[in-house]
Amino acid sequence: MVPRYARPAMTAIWEPEARFRIWFEIEAHATQKLAELGVVPRSAAKALWDWWATNPKIDVAAIDAIEAVTKHDVIAFLDWVAQQVGPEARFMHQGMTSSDVLDTALSVQLAQAADILIGDMDALLEAIRRRAIEHKHTPTIGRSHGIHAEPTTFGVKLAQAYAEFTRGRARLVAARAEIATCAISGAVGTFANIHPEVEEYVAEKLGLAAEPVSTQVIPRDRHAMFFATLGVIASSIERLATEVRHLQRTEVLEAEEYFSPGQKGSSAMPHKRNPVLTENLTGLARMVRSAVIPAMENVALWHERDISHSSVERYIGPDATITLDFALGRLTGVIDKLLIYPERMQKNLDRMGGLVHSQRVLLALTQAGLTRDDAYRLVQKNAMQVWQADGQLSLLELLKADPEVSAVMSAQELTDKFNLDYHFKAVDTIFARVFGD
Repeated sequence: MVPRYARPAMTAIWEPEARFRIWFEIEAHATQKLAELGVVPRSAAKALWDWWATNPKIDVAAIDAIEAVTKHDVIAFLDWVAQQVGPEARFMHQGMTSSDVLDTALSVQLAQAADILIGDMDALLEAIRRRAIEHKHTPTIGRSHGIHAEPTTFGVKLAQAYAEFTRGRARLVAARAEIATCAISGAVGTFANIHPEVEEYVAEKLGLAAEPVSTQVIPRDRHAMFFATLGVIASSIERLATEVRHLQRTEVLEAEEYFSPGQKGSSAMPHKRNPVLTENLTGLARMVRSAVIPAMENVALWHERDISHSSVERYIGPDATITLDFALGRLTGVIDKLLIYPERMQKNLDRMGGLVHSQRVLLALTQAGLTRDDAYRLVQKNAMQVWQADGQLSLLELLKADPEVSAVMSAQELTDKFNLDYHFKAVDTIFARVFGD
């Protein structure tokens, strides 16, 4: 975790003390149910909860010192708790194995992280929605291959992003549900030394579902799906960030990141206003995606369990969620303050001499009786003259002067095909689909 790209609420989930508190709750809830089943004395559960009621500070350093000797983190934690609680603590962990604690705790942490990320996405969606509605009818050029294609609106561009992040949010909700499982099934997951009711009880207390078959560890296909979902969301972040970066290029300058008073873009060139936030988002997206392949490779563990996944998850759990949380917050700020230049959009629309209307003329010529091949040839012949003149010629005027075109279409009919509003007649339909009525 890099503090530069971390926010407090998400970081707190992954602090050692927070992890140990979850471990204690797992152990205490399990002991409570074991007491109800008559496996351990009720006094054991009471002793644990009485100590916990004092809200003790978890001494992370002391636990680490024990682990330095035991070389086992869960045993170190149990030993430390036993030192605090006394003899009754010997009934903790009855019939359990370390993975019951570790995997269930990780499920809690990932579910908590998902809740923050879902909130982040809600904030981002609201910012995109507001700016999309603001620019619903702002004409701009659509580009394919980076080249002028046909007109669209800036609102439609943002509506696409809204729809994409809405899908991402739905995937995240599903991934949260899939990861939020509890395993308290003992060695190799057979419940030989602990009753399944203990697992069900702990799961209910922690807001989880009982894992159907845990084989000592929760199956890592769940985790793979979770991190894959984070990776897809990161890719959506990069897609929108890349759009802003392209639009901020000097030759385009249809939109740009907010440039605050006193901000400096370059140590050498005082005139620079660089898209540093969206460039940063591109890099952060790469880091989130870097967790996906290791998470998928964790699925294939040996037999009922091994710990090859453990070191991977100690990295990717905190890093991917903390980084994505920061990135979603940063993108929300970018969209919220994005500087948008409708006049420049219109200027860019007009700079290629009407080439953006070529398809409509093509279709009109076919409807006037020409074959599609002939219609394409005529429009392309005149369009290439405009292209080679860098937009200094008018496609409309060239078409009017072309005898083959004028033989089937009047000047007024041609002029009618260069109406910009024609391209926006379905904008309301698109917005209704994306945002509802």
